[in-house]
Amino acid sequence: MLIKSQVKYIQSLSQKKFRDEENAFVAEGPKIINELSGASNVELLHLYAMKKWMVENEALVAANVSGKITEIKDNDLERISFLQTPNQVVGIFKKPSFGRPSFEHKISLLLDGIQDPGNIGTIMRTADWFGVENIICSKESADVFNPKTVQSTMGSISRVQVIYEDLITFISAHPGIPVYATALGGKDLFEVNGVTEGFILIGNESKGISKSLLDLSPHRVTIPKRGEAESLNAAVAAGIALAHLSRI
Repeated sequence: MLIKSQVKYIQSLSQKKFRDEENAFVAEGPKIINELSGASNVELLHLYAMKKWMVENEALVAANVSGKITEIKDNDLERISFLQTPNQVVGIFKKPSFGRPSFEHKISLLLDGIQDPGNIGTIMRTADWFGVENIICSKESADVFNPKTVQSTMGSISRVQVIYEDLITFISAHPGIPVYATALGGKDLFEVNGVTEGFILIGNESKGISKSLLDLSPHRVTIPKRGEAESLNAAVAAGIALAHLSRI
């Protein structure tokens, strides 16, 4: 049975303040745990696993026998899980380490005030699919290491670097890289040629892209609308824009 201090520590990582202090985050479930455990830039701190998972992952367990795995029961898993339906194993990892990002000759995403953790995670997973290495978020955006975000990435959190910046300052610091803002009233996205370098700017779920950022975006593109929906989910919009603009 887990002691109270272990449970309290794990639960504290639901808060950004403590994640930043500990430079750590929580991931859950066999698929994402197995993927993160094999990532070269993510250090495993501790696993809390049920017997079933440990038996099915003997090689991983054998490689981490130095006090990094604790066998737990159902009631312990329920106490430390952030999921509605806990799934066999909970891991504590150090935040991934990345090198200095480069934005030249590649496509990167800019996210303006994306506040839903699930959306951030889904956008990261989508970016990973299209080979996007970097996402630059406004400081108002959700934290990438929020447990809900981590789960939504399905492991892409170890491959896509997320940086939090003032986007106006960031765009101004990279004047040679074009910005493609997804906004109403722009050029039909499907009439725009594919690009090999640029920032794709995605706006807040309800407010869209702020006017100050739109003013810095010479290329405004619109996903053509056929039906009556008022708007697209931010993650869906990012996927459509990447699928078209990143084509070779």
